[in-house]
Amino acid sequence: MLRHYPVVIHKDKDSDYGICVPDLPGCFSAGSSVTEALAQIKEAIECHLEGLLLDDEEMPAPTADYSALTDNPEYAGGIWHLVEIDLSKLDTRTRRINITIPERLLTQVDRFVKDHRLGSRSGFLAQAAETFIEHHR
Repeated sequence: MLRHYPVVIHKDKDSDYGICVPDLPGCFSAGSSVTEALAQIKEAIECHLEGLLLDDEEMPAPTADYSALTDNPEYAGGIWHLVEIDLSKLDTRTRRINITIPERLLTQVDRFVKDHRLGSRSGFLAQAAETFIEHHR
């Protein structure tokens, strides 16, 4: 699921580009260029939303019609942009799935998990998938 959060970028003389997310109070970042500021705020939004999820708090939806935001004097002179956030990356809920795996490999996985006291087969497979994905980005 994708969400598009409006952000506003400000640049004061002799400073970096500051950027904030009006829909997420306290979520802000900066960068030496607009491109860097946008990359930094994307990471800040993801961290902010992940923190809300971990605290079992509701994630505020982005403002759909942000004309009210652009009319706010607090954001006067700012440059507006929409930042796309993929919420599926933040969902930490587990889900039961049915997979097909060769018996021989399943036996090896179970033996490895037991020998290394890694907990469960599911936990091991999830960790292996995360590690593989991270190494191949």
